[in-house]
Amino acid sequence: MAVKDSNGNDLSDGDSVQVIKDLKVKGSSTTLKQGKLFKNIRLTSKDEEVECRDGKSTLVLKTCFLKKA
Repeated sequence: MAVKDSNGNDLSDGDSVQVIKDLKVKGSSTTLKQGKLFKNIRLTSKDEEVECRDGKSTLVLKTCFLKKA
């Protein structure tokens, strides 16, 4: 199972990724701004999704909106 970011780079557990466009968080009034950095990501069972920690909350982001930092 190869997980790739928007540029085609391979992602693995513990990598750092950066958001490439502003994203609205579903179920919340917050927005993730372009350039936001997430460290120590975790891969999920789906190829197109990764888990990230933002403070105390865990977010599941699609890899098409991320690039490897």
